[in-house]
Amino acid sequence: MALSNGTGGYQIGAGATDEAIMFVQGAPTALTAAATATSAQLQNGLFTFVGTAGNLTLPTVALLEADMLSAQKVNSAFDFFIINTDDTDSVTLAVGTGWTIVGAAAVTTATSAHFRARKTGDGSWTAYRIS
Repeated sequence: MALSNGTGGYQIGAGATDEAIMFVQGAPTALTAAATATSAQLQNGLFTFVGTAGNLTLPTVALLEADMLSAQKVNSAFDFFIINTDDTDSVTLAVGTGWTIVGAAAVTTATSAHFRARKTGDGSWTAYRIS
C-alpha cells in the first residue's frame, strides 16, 4: 500500500509538520514458540510473542541482504521491535550467520524491546538493544 501524498497527517511530501509522521506498517508477526524470522518479517519490524519460551533467530545476513537491496552501504540501519505479552515465558533474540548482538537479548515476560539493526561491513550486521 502506497502512502498518500495529500493532506491529513504528516506524510511524505505533504509537509504538515505539526501532525504525526505517517508510514506503512504491516501486521505484526505473531510468535508462539521458537522461530527463525524471515527477512521480510524482520523488515516489517514488529513481532508479538505469547507462548512457549524460545529464541527468535535472525535470518542469515546473506538472506537479509538478498531481500533488502537498499541496504548495500555500511551503516545502513533499520529498527525492529519484540513485544512479549506472555506472563510466564521469555523470548530471546538469537543470531543468524553474520550477526552480532549488543545488549541484552532476552525479552522477559510482559515487556518489549527495541532493536536497531546496522550493517557493519560486508556480510555483517549488528543488532543493538536500545530499550
